[in-house]
Amino acid sequence: MSHDYLLPLSDLANSGISVLFYDQFGCGRSEEPRDRNKFTIEYGVEEAEEVRREFFGDERIVLMGSSYGGALALAYALKYQRNLRGLIITGGLSSVPETVREMQRLISELPRKYRDIIHEHSRSGEYSGKEYEEAVWYFYRKHVLRMKEYPDEVMRSLEFGEKRNVYPVMNGPNEFTITGTIKDWDITDRIASIKLPTLITVGKYDEVTPTIASAIRDKIEGSRMVVFQKSSHLTMWEERFRYNETLRKFILKVYQI
Repeated sequence: MSHDYLLPLSDLANSGISVLFYDQFGCGRSEEPRDRNKFTIEYGVEEAEEVRREFFGDERIVLMGSSYGGALALAYALKYQRNLRGLIITGGLSSVPETVREMQRLISELPRKYRDIIHEHSRSGEYSGKEYEEAVWYFYRKHVLRMKEYPDEVMRSLEFGEKRNVYPVMNGPNEFTITGTIKDWDITDRIASIKLPTLITVGKYDEVTPTIASAIRDKIEGSRMVVFQKSSHLTMWEERFRYNETLRKFILKVYQI
């Protein structure tokens, strides 16, 4: 996705915190590598390091990642921990297979009408059609963003995801159908080596469930986990003030301000 859906974090600038957004390779407004073999988390880690070095030089930063960005942030920390002061994982994951299992559990709890449509299309491999789209959006409105009207910034990110190649190649046709190149990605057994102040946030109704967040919390010693009781995946919209206040306090504490 593009960075647009993360723009509520710009509120942190009111506290004197420098906030840098960027679009990953081939996402949003960024150029796409000609070589599709570079559509990897590893390539994304090196890109993130180049962005940090270009804008902050030798300064250590707090890295925040949301959803897939949380996976990317964990992978970055495994390689470039020395360049970080802290880590924030929002609705993020360390294991795609475990996340998919949790999403399948959420699908099993949907009304039968939508559950059956999703299962039927999963079996056929046909991820289109009016009924299927309706079922997908029912899931999204329960577990991605529980707002009656989706903000323009969120819709813009979703539209970029559909138009660009990275999302379908790496992820798949939608949020809960991960058939792309990252489908077997799992670094859960490695993240215990991260020795950084770490904040993990998750929505009670998140598609990347509190169970997934707990697995990260349990592996990273000293990490703190906050569950937002009124939120799903996009906590920065659903509980904007409390979410940003949680991040603000964490960041200022990391910088000992």
